[in-house]
Amino acid sequence: MRSFLKRVLDIVVAAAGMVVFAPVMGVIAAAIALGSPGPVLFRQERVGRHGRIFRMYKFRTMVTGAEGCGITSAGDPRITCVGAFLRSWKLDELPNLLNVLRGEMSLVGPRPELPCYLCGLSDRQRRILELRPGITGLAQLRYINESLVITPEQVDRDYEWILAQKINLDLAYVECAGALYDLRLILATLWMLLRGDSARARLPHVPKLAGSPRTAN
Repeated sequence: MRSFLKRVLDIVVAAAGMVVFAPVMGVIAAAIALGSPGPVLFRQERVGRHGRIFRMYKFRTMVTGAEGCGITSAGDPRITCVGAFLRSWKLDELPNLLNVLRGEMSLVGPRPELPCYLCGLSDRQRRILELRPGITGLAQLRYINESLVITPEQVDRDYEWILAQKINLDLAYVECAGALYDLRLILATLWMLLRGDSARARLPHVPKLAGSPRTAN
């Protein structure tokens, strides 16, 4: 029942979001097309529920041909001017709503990782594959502005540690997943976006949520 209600919430909110944000997405598509040559949408293979591979859709924020790594550092020269704005306010992720409607993603869940980053996971860590990956979640909130605060040196030096922290947050979410908890995380995400946490070059204060591990604060 918990899984059913979670899916119902996904479909209702994603469908409503596609309708409400349709004009915004049209403006974004035009800005991307005028800002730099290349396709409007960026498609990339990610790992979904039970390890199934799917194509995730986002608005393109980098120059054509650039492949985003696991962590995009501050000042990445591949990011376009329009792309920098979209990333700052998470608008590049609006096409993820299509993945939610297709059943490949959820509104809330573990981060949709690249296949290469999941090869070395332990059996315990692979529990994150029990759920559909999400647009938002505990890890996404904790690192909502990572591209602004993480330097290239930190990416090279600390990536494995950062990935482990994100997986721990994803595992904590697996224990709490459900429609009501998802709704709280969705509202927390909207609050953080509205107050501009994703566009500030400092670590945000993440609202306390029941079931969140200490590292989420």
